[in-house]
Amino acid sequence: MQGEANHAWGLQHHFDSFDQQREASFLGMWVFLVTEIMFFGGLFTAYIVYRASQGEAFALGSHELDITLGAINTAVLIGSSLTMALAVWAAQTGRRKAIVGFILATLVLGGVFLGIKVVEYSAKFEHHLVPGPNFHWDGPEAPGVEMFFNLYFLMTGLHAAHMVIGMGILLVVAILAWRGAFTPENHNLVEGIGLYWHFVDIVWIFLFPLLYLLGRNIQV
Repeated sequence: MQGEANHAWGLQHHFDSFDQQREASFLGMWVFLVTEIMFFGGLFTAYIVYRASQGEAFALGSHELDITLGAINTAVLIGSSLTMALAVWAAQTGRRKAIVGFILATLVLGGVFLGIKVVEYSAKFEHHLVPGPNFHWDGPEAPGVEMFFNLYFLMTGLHAAHMVIGMGILLVVAILAWRGAFTPENHNLVEGIGLYWHFVDIVWIFLFPLLYLLGRNIQV
């Protein structure tokens, strides 16, 4: 009991130091991210296989996406990676208010991204491009175009779900930061969620060219 009482706040009882705890938490986060890479890697592989066999239909589907909104969202997420990196820097240097400010900026940018996705999704519903009984496409390529939008909604929807989860965790981290929970010695949680957020951003960096750019040079 005496040993536990001497532990600093935030240091779990089974670790001897914050450095040891940081190494263990980073290892756990990287293992988790590897499983996420395999998960999204399967989706990317499915997309590539279908696109190789139905290239014209996928090009037609890609032309229905708003490349301007996609590019804006790409810039927004790159900006959110910057603010997240600054939040980690603030945690490492013990700047409590800066941690909160940069995390809130990250949350705002994440909200902008999701808001733009809602606009994009709404347009697909309006034009009957959502796979299912209401899907409509004139022409023999209809099955291939529907497959494109199946993968589009699956991949971007799962990406958005990961963003929502990340934003929920970021909100908790911001509250903890405001209460002074993080110090230069104890900021594992901020760094961990930072790695997760960067991973989500990188996934979009791959999604944008695959869905929005590939096949744009094909005349439809």
